[in-house]
Amino acid sequence: MKLELMPLFWLALTLVAYGFSRWIYRRTGRYLLSPLILVPALLLAVAVPLNTAYAEYATDTHWLVLGPVTVAFAIPIWQQRQLLMRHWSALLLGMLAGSAASIGTSFGLAKALALDSSVTLSLVPRSITTPFAMPLAHDLGGVPELTAVFVMFTGVFGALLGGVLLKWLPLRSALARGALFGVGAHGAGVSRAHEVGGEEGSVAGLVMVLTGLLNLFAAPLLASLL
Repeated sequence: MKLELMPLFWLALTLVAYGFSRWIYRRTGRYLLSPLILVPALLLAVAVPLNTAYAEYATDTHWLVLGPVTVAFAIPIWQQRQLLMRHWSALLLGMLAGSAASIGTSFGLAKALALDSSVTLSLVPRSITTPFAMPLAHDLGGVPELTAVFVMFTGVFGALLGGVLLKWLPLRSALARGALFGVGAHGAGVSRAHEVGGEEGSVAGLVMVLTGLLNLFAAPLLASLL
């Protein structure tokens, strides 16, 4: 396939995979067949035989991702501005605690397993959404592509575990339930939170964005500490 056709090929494949996964998820309701899991699996099944690296795929489709992601991140902040003003202290405390727990456990586990420093620093931003996590990993000295993999697995398992935790934890408010998913499972958590309730999904989206921004602003401090 000619090089100039590759961006069009990956764009078309991504859109088709997403449309197919949404269709099958709506018919089955099985989380393992959701777009978050099925789309990367389908793309990976094609990328491996073609010897296409993630960096090449990201370059070919970056214009598809960056614009919609920027708008999508701005929308929940604007829509939930009143909630943000009312509960900013509780949200900030939750984001700080969640970020500290994620970074601390990631760094501690990596050190306990004697992982390479680049792998360790790639693992640290695993609990923030990919568009924030990859630049943060780069600033810290990690491998952004590896971070993207850690983020995906964290989101999938976090969304699954979050559903279980809601049955056991006495979280009665939509604010608390949404924040649980937004801090712990980023994009996958937002999707799962929307299944719980509309307000929970909105809160999760807001918290996910703000947590990502908080971690980016804290990048110089993290770099000096790690």
